[in-house]
Amino acid sequence: MNIYALSSGRGPSGIAIVRISGSETLKICQNLTKSKDIKSNEVNFCKFYNPNNGNVIDPEALLLWFPGPNSYTGEDLAELQIHGSNAVINALLRVLSEQKNCRLAEPGEFTKIAFQNDKIDLLKAESIGDLIHSETELQRQQAVKLVQGNASNYYNDLREKIVKSLAFIEAKIDFAEEDLPEKVLKDAHKSIKEIHSEITKIIEDNKVGEKIRDGFRISITGEVNAGKSSLLNLLSKREVAIVSDEAGTTRDVIETYLNLDGYPVILADTAGIREAKNEVEKKGISLALGKSKEADLNIVVIDNSSKKINNEIQNMINKDTIILLNKSDVSDKQNHKFDVDTVLASVKNNKNIDKLINLVKVKLSKKFTSNNSALITRERHRAKLNDCLKEIDKFLKKDQNKDLELAAEDLRMATRHLGSIVGKVDVEEILGSIFKDFCIGK
Repeated sequence: MNIYALSSGRGPSGIAIVRISGSETLKICQNLTKSKDIKSNEVNFCKFYNPNNGNVIDPEALLLWFPGPNSYTGEDLAELQIHGSNAVINALLRVLSEQKNCRLAEPGEFTKIAFQNDKIDLLKAESIGDLIHSETELQRQQAVKLVQGNASNYYNDLREKIVKSLAFIEAKIDFAEEDLPEKVLKDAHKSIKEIHSEITKIIEDNKVGEKIRDGFRISITGEVNAGKSSLLNLLSKREVAIVSDEAGTTRDVIETYLNLDGYPVILADTAGIREAKNEVEKKGISLALGKSKEADLNIVVIDNSSKKINNEIQNMINKDTIILLNKSDVSDKQNHKFDVDTVLASVKNNKNIDKLINLVKVKLSKKFTSNNSALITRERHRAKLNDCLKEIDKFLKKDQNKDLELAAEDLRMATRHLGSIVGKVDVEEILGSIFKDFCIGK
């Protein structure tokens, strides 16, 4: 069966790209172009026709033909570049649907076929999806590193080290009567301990990879009527939250996703902290305190002209806090001192908000800096690494002289868990969950 899909966005646009993959791709392209002379790996200038009636779909189009296995999917693949109006796109897709043994691709099916044909591994497949969905510079940089195979190479190297140690142990089991040097087992044990240490370092990463992929959580908390909702609207560049002179307007948590100078951020506006006037406000304050504890970073907004600061707010201030002393347009002298980073600003006049943004970036970059060669970007990777670590723990606790065969089985399981990250062993059950998030045409 051949598959096709629109790989670019919907029109109108200057150019739209439609992909076809499968064993009969060339035949389908010949039917559409009325040409038998389609050259591979170069641009073919052509017209696209409706084979049923001979009507021209696009009089000036391009066709790129990539014979398998030297293509993205590993199968015969073609890319049809047409004018990007919805009418032209719909006409071409309709004609393709009428071709024999040709159907619309499922989400991520082109990349799934590439994986099944050993053109890419699972990590690269996932990172291609991350690159497609990246919205900030930080997300793009992380996805590019993964697409280039940095993490895959790292995990493959670790797996090969375990396999090498396992080979020594199995040699000892298979040739028990032979006089194999004791140093062989000691070296294998030492190597596994080093791998255990490396995987532990990877896991203890403050979930930096997932934070970059999904967004850092920043909570805006502080006094009532201090300008929290106004700050959310200013940073979002739109009216996300209702702003009013009436104290206690914000009751629920309002969240918005931002690209904050290249940093993916989930910004939450919360209820002001004070003695609650009713049960609804009490619930809102409880949610605000909960959000501040879950957040990677808290921006505590305080009215610079306040005489006294609520004790609950004082208790919230820690190393993961930035104090925003707002309303400097009313009083430009800093009236409160804190032991944490503080910005005297005016949300109303957009004064020193750039300093706040720079401070947020500095604190996030310090908090989530990782020197690991491989960043964990998905819970699936973390779960497999933890499973691998458990098997290695079992191996290290066993008596190598008495339980050598059981110890070998522990290492076999460790290699399975590590290998499944890049797709070297049983992965059929996780393919659907990985590729369902891809867009059609990829």
